[in-house]
Amino acid sequence: MPRFSVIVPVYQVEEYLTECLDSVLGQSCPDFELIAVDDRSPDGCGALLDRAAARDERIRVLHLAANVGLGRARNAGLEVATGDYVIFLDSDDTLTPGLLQAVAERLKATADPDLLVYDYARSHWDGRVVRSASAPVFARPGPEVFDLDGRPDLLDLLMVVWNKAYRRGYLAEQGLTFPAGYYEDTPWTFPALLAAGRITLLDLVGVHYRQRREGGNILATATRRHFDVFDQYDRVFAFLDGRPDLDRWRPVIYGRMLDHLDTVVSRPGRIPPGDRREYFRRAAGHCARLRPAGHRRAPGVAGLRAELLSHGRFLTYHGLRVAARGRTALGRLTRGRG
Repeated sequence: MPRFSVIVPVYQVEEYLTECLDSVLGQSCPDFELIAVDDRSPDGCGALLDRAAARDERIRVLHLAANVGLGRARNAGLEVATGDYVIFLDSDDTLTPGLLQAVAERLKATADPDLLVYDYARSHWDGRVVRSASAPVFARPGPEVFDLDGRPDLLDLLMVVWNKAYRRGYLAEQGLTFPAGYYEDTPWTFPALLAAGRITLLDLVGVHYRQRREGGNILATATRRHFDVFDQYDRVFAFLDGRPDLDRWRPVIYGRMLDHLDTVVSRPGRIPPGDRREYFRRAAGHCARLRPAGHRRAPGVAGLRAELLSHGRFLTYHGLRVAARGRTALGRLTRGRG
C-alpha cells in the first residue's frame, strides 16, 4: 500500500499534461501511485497517458466510457485509490519539487491527522509565480494539530480540493464524494474541514496553479451552468442538517456563501447578461431559505453588495457597482493629472 494516491482527472490538457505528470513522477518521495483519469478527452491525452504508464509502473490510467466532468472523474480515481492519503491535482497544474516528502514528514510528526493543508502559488503565462494571499494563515502561530474551532481562519482559504492531503480512511468514514456540476469543490471542502477532528498545516507552496493567458478556465465561461452554485450550497447545508453538533458553523458558512454568490455574479464573463436578473431572483429565494437567525450583514461595501444580492435587489446592486467603477476611473484620472 503506497503512502499517497495522487489523483489527476484529465480533459483537454494535452499541452500541459506532460509537465503535470512529470511534477509527480519527479518527486523525491517515491512512495506513491499516480491515478490518471481520462475523462473521455477528445484530444491526444488518452494516448499520452498510456505511453506514460507503459514507461512507469507507478501510473494507473482509467479511461472513462463517457465524459462525466471533473468531480465524477475524481470519484472514479478515488474508488481505486489504495494510498494512506489522497491528493488531488488538476491536470494543467503542477506539484512543487519535494512536496510529497515534506507532506510525509509532517504527517509522521503529527501522527497521521485527517487533513493536511498546504499553500499554492499562481503560475502566470508570462512566467510570474505569485504565492496566494493566504500565506499569513500558514505562518500564524498555533498548535500543530487542531480542529476547525482552533483555526476558523481556514475557512478564509480558497475552497479548493487540491491544496490538501486527505487520510483515505477519513474520506471513507465521512462518505465524501464529488457531485456533478460547476463548483463541485464546495460541497466537498466545507464538510471535509468541518468534520475533521485533527488538521495540520504545512507552510509550503505545494501547487503551482496555472493561470492561462486566455481560455481553459470553465469558470470564466459565460453559461447558465454557473447557477449550479445554488445546488452545491444546498448540499453543504444538507450536510449541516445531518450534523447538529456542527450547527454553530451555520452563520459562518452562510457568510462564506454570500461572498461566493457575489463573486460568481460580479466576475465578468460568468453569468450571461440575459440571465443576471434570474440569478438575483434565485439568490433571494436561496438566501431567504438558508439565512440563519440573527444574521447581520458584513461591514463595508462588500457586505452591502452581498446583502443586496441576498435580497434580489438587482438594480440597486448594479447601480452600486457602476458608481464604484466611476469613482475608480475618476481617481485614476486625478492621479494621472497630478
